[in-house]
Amino acid sequence: MPVESQPPASISLFPLQTVLLPGAALGLRVFERRYLDLVRDCSRDGSGFGVCLILEGSEAGPPATSAAYGTEARIEDFGADDDGLLTLRVRGTRRFHVRRTRVRDSGLVVAEIDWCAPDPDDELRPEHALLGVLLQRILEQVGGEHAKAPPARFDDAAWIGWRLAELLPLHASQRQALLQEDDPHQRLDRLLELIA
Repeated sequence: MPVESQPPASISLFPLQTVLLPGAALGLRVFERRYLDLVRDCSRDGSGFGVCLILEGSEAGPPATSAAYGTEARIEDFGADDDGLLTLRVRGTRRFHVRRTRVRDSGLVVAEIDWCAPDPDDELRPEHALLGVLLQRILEQVGGEHAKAPPARFDDAAWIGWRLAELLPLHASQRQALLQEDDPHQRLDRLLELIA
């Protein structure tokens, strides 16, 4: 649900064939001039950029048509790969809803957006307890940064939902539907349906 009291914001978009979720990390290789400029601007301003799922088109070439909901990406680290291309590690932060877009001469898509309301600090409900256990089992198997999360995290309905949406083998369209869900408990209901 958009935050109504705030005026629309503007964010540059980096459409991808994947869904970036709040709290999730993502590695990117950047080679197109429009995205190199975007990274330069974000580094200079300390700002983020928007990642949206591509609905039509591709990551390179003409601007793609992307989903109306996305996630702000913040750059955590950067480097270069063996080919000398810029590599980024970004993390998803806030969700947003796109009102309208415009394309700059460079091909960069800039969106006027509304930020979605942050997830409430709700505890996991009894009907979703199985999902908390499932996430713990997955993290025991795969490890990674979330495996060391404090025990209180496993009582946080929103965090459980985002981590399962990140780690379960879902289609991009299923992840996108979860991203667009405002209520963390309904998000968990959808996850239960997906794993049933």
